[in-house]
Amino acid sequence: MALLVAGLLTLAADQAQAWGLDDVAALARTQAQAPFKPAKQAMPSELANLDYDGYRDIRFNPDRNLWRADKLPYEANFFHVGRLSDIVRLNEITAQGVKPIPYNPADFNYGQNKLSPQTWGDLGFGGLRTFSNLNTAEHKDELVVFSGASYFRALGAGQRYGLSARGLAVDTSGAAPEEFPRFTEFWLEKPTNGAKQLTIYALMDSARMTGAYRFDITPGEQTVTEVHARVFMRATDKPVATLGLAPLTSMFFFGENQPRKEDFRPEVHDSDGLMIATGEGEWLWRPLQNPGAAITTSFSMKSLKGFGLMQRDRAFHNYEDTEARYELRPSAWVTPLGDWGPGRVELLQFGIPDETHDNVAAYWVPANMPQPGQSIDFAYTIHWQGQNQQLPPNGWVTQSRRGTGYLRPGAEVQDQHQFVLDFAGPALDALPEGAPVQAMASTNANGRVIESLAYKNPVTGAWRMTLRVQRLNPALPVELRAFLQHNQQTLSETWTNLITP
Repeated sequence: MALLVAGLLTLAADQAQAWGLDDVAALARTQAQAPFKPAKQAMPSELANLDYDGYRDIRFNPDRNLWRADKLPYEANFFHVGRLSDIVRLNEITAQGVKPIPYNPADFNYGQNKLSPQTWGDLGFGGLRTFSNLNTAEHKDELVVFSGASYFRALGAGQRYGLSARGLAVDTSGAAPEEFPRFTEFWLEKPTNGAKQLTIYALMDSARMTGAYRFDITPGEQTVTEVHARVFMRATDKPVATLGLAPLTSMFFFGENQPRKEDFRPEVHDSDGLMIATGEGEWLWRPLQNPGAAITTSFSMKSLKGFGLMQRDRAFHNYEDTEARYELRPSAWVTPLGDWGPGRVELLQFGIPDETHDNVAAYWVPANMPQPGQSIDFAYTIHWQGQNQQLPPNGWVTQSRRGTGYLRPGAEVQDQHQFVLDFAGPALDALPEGAPVQAMASTNANGRVIESLAYKNPVTGAWRMTLRVQRLNPALPVELRAFLQHNQQTLSETWTNLITP
């Protein structure tokens, strides 16, 4: 028995040592020392000329999923190369070492397309997706997808795909054009029987940087993606202005704070707010917008505890969309592993005409940016959350509505804006009956608080704040901050908002 156990331990050690982050980092470091070479994505003309519907008609045959025949806890299959997809190379890590996964036309069903894939050679792939018993023991559901540039997204139990994450965000805001690093090669570690997590490595390449990534994916009610990254900056004469770590990308079309009267649905969004936990102990909540022009706001701090693009509204009646099921879209909560030092969370929002476009990005920008020729190591987790999600420990905003109700004649104020905020949380629940609660509100120099009231909603019993603000110069924005307080004790997160010019 002892010999058997020793043999199994040696096999596991061999598999663990077959390939790792240091191996991918060695490739990235070598690439960073050479000039950037854009990927040559030549493909057969008959494939390049397919329209969107034709490409969607090409599907991987599920019975040929990687590891299905071995009856392992995880499976994987791959996206076909298409006109709009990046070409990636795939490899499998086993106890015997690393071996390429070649393109095989027999793995795909080409639908109604009239194609000759047997003449194409080894095309590579357009991305990958993995499966696990996320919801039932009888069926494997999609768990995580890597497709396009450095984008990836994951699901927890009972969730529908919504927002995405990326490997890096580079010059996403500002005058410089945005750069999109992309994952060019993946290594999938073959899981063991009973494996609780799936490990994937990725090599990233871009004009001004390369990178090595390790993803440890643990499925569950809140699927957790643990990311370890090592990024090498190329020695170029054009330094990066904004390097965004752990970037998230989402969509906000309209919601309770920005209704759309011609749509039957009350709200349409993948995320409704940005939440931040600073190392100093403050929690911030910024409701998202669909602004007329692009706006970028920053939240600077000495250290970061976490941030995320959250979908707090979880009731179907807030959306009334039986197909999109926005109430099932995940929140994504990012937690740094280790101290990331000082920096800022940056939020970019821009206008969109419909819900088919992403228009929100959030990421961490370190105060000490790596310079050309340097490297940076960082690690973090993303919790893909549903009904049970990260909340501040004391109190939080449950809804944020904008608009005026009845004003008695003579009470009107030029360029006035009214907000009605509802709060919940254990600090509020613990208040004795009749406890005085103050609405603490402030603006920047371009605003004036006309009224701020805190009172119990007589219908729900929850606490509500009514806030009226005047904008002094309509050509400039107004920054707002508000929270609830009792006897100098903060009862809630800080609600922040921006009245745009």
